[in-house]
Amino acid sequence: MKKPLKLLSTACVLTLLMSALAACGSKSDTSASDPKASDASKTSSSSTDVPTLVWWTIGGQVPNNFDKAVAAMNEYTAEKIGVKVDIKVASWGEWDTKINTIVNTGEPFDIMFTNGSKYNQQVAMGAFADLTDLVQSETPDLYKLIPEKVWDGSKVGGKIYSVPTYKDSSLTQYWVFDHKYVEKYGIDVPNMKTLKDLDKPFHDMKAGEGKSFYPLPMTQSEGLNGFFNEYDDMALGLAPIGVKADDASRKVVSVLEQPDVMENLKMLHQWYQDGIINPDAPTKPEPDKGKPFMSAQGFPGAEVSWQVNNGVEKYDMVQNYGPIYTTTTIQGSLNAISANSKYKKEALKYLELVNTDPKLRNMLAFGEEGVDYKKVDGEKVIERTTDTWPLAAYTQGTFFNMATQKDAPKDQWEQVKKLNEQAFASSLLGFSMDITNLSTEVANTKAVWDKYRYELLTGASDPEKMVPKIVSELKAAGMDTLMKAAQEQIDAFFK
Repeated sequence: MKKPLKLLSTACVLTLLMSALAACGSKSDTSASDPKASDASKTSSSSTDVPTLVWWTIGGQVPNNFDKAVAAMNEYTAEKIGVKVDIKVASWGEWDTKINTIVNTGEPFDIMFTNGSKYNQQVAMGAFADLTDLVQSETPDLYKLIPEKVWDGSKVGGKIYSVPTYKDSSLTQYWVFDHKYVEKYGIDVPNMKTLKDLDKPFHDMKAGEGKSFYPLPMTQSEGLNGFFNEYDDMALGLAPIGVKADDASRKVVSVLEQPDVMENLKMLHQWYQDGIINPDAPTKPEPDKGKPFMSAQGFPGAEVSWQVNNGVEKYDMVQNYGPIYTTTTIQGSLNAISANSKYKKEALKYLELVNTDPKLRNMLAFGEEGVDYKKVDGEKVIERTTDTWPLAAYTQGTFFNMATQKDAPKDQWEQVKKLNEQAFASSLLGFSMDITNLSTEVANTKAVWDKYRYELLTGASDPEKMVPKIVSELKAAGMDTLMKAAQEQIDAFFK
């Protein structure tokens, strides 16, 4: 007690000596008398005032240094804008179920990564805050950064409910081969443009590498990436309903029944039977490293990241579709703010910093500096030193303030911007289906599709038998109602 008594006034000391029951001043008095106590009080108050936002995102297995890496980000952002984050990672395999549960049960969060397959339904449920005015008044730099076309593509009912990730916002699809198999089997990568073109190299690889080798490895959550690219799903997130992207008449069709789609489904099924695709594909939650082939949405230089992530020395890739702008490609990566968040403005300011501050952008994309990556040229060029950082860079913010990786083209992001500029527009660009009065039909048809899509899109089921069954159940769940409403909305929108 010597130190506090030493700081008290003489009157208080006399009072204490006269009566042990008498109180001398309050804690606030002591703080006011003691400069150190005052500073400590301010620090405590300051710490309390720094909100920690819960940000749900998607990614791989969290490494041992994850908390340390996030702590470094929080130290930086607390100083810059007075905000921290608690990043929650749902694995690729559990993403659908986990995020649906969070939204349906009202579990608290502040920011959530979402995309077209869920976004419109979540907006209709009232899960996300209307940011239309807030993004302009609170984060003008963020609003100016993202092109109007990209903002428009993210709107639902003319309103902004998320911050779109301004990156390869148009879609370009690539076939990607491990170079060692390209050399070994003489694969003519530049001329691999269609699924049929892949048939011979896949069978050559299978024959040469043995029974336990699968040239086209798949997981349940994705099947063959980009399978429905040629059909605009109207931002509905229901692949069996759509419009051919280049159809000027904008006719809504049952996608699974289209001849080109059925032909490709048959090809997948044949590959599954031939052992080209792994037999556990319909139930496999996470991909293995070392993929000999993959289909991926990308851009020039993307193979550098894929090589690191997959533990492959060199990938060769060829563009097979696009670039194309659709509402869905823009809505392929969004970060929404909870309608129930207490920190909507803070969450927006955090997303603004992600999109405008290269240092934070690189930490989110690459992990812990000195462990997961090292700087080669300031914040402009980095070299990744681990393959364990779990967060997917495409989910976070713009690519155009993010470092390029060593060995990638230095003008990589300029090339991506050019892809966006060269992209042709879907006949439905800007249209997003209003499902406000169709929530029951949407939920029921999605439930049917989710029941069968894993087996269908990994080739495990025979499409000639399965597609009629799926379509029949979709119709019973309300597909015809959705198609009729979609056609009416499209006709009115483009009148």
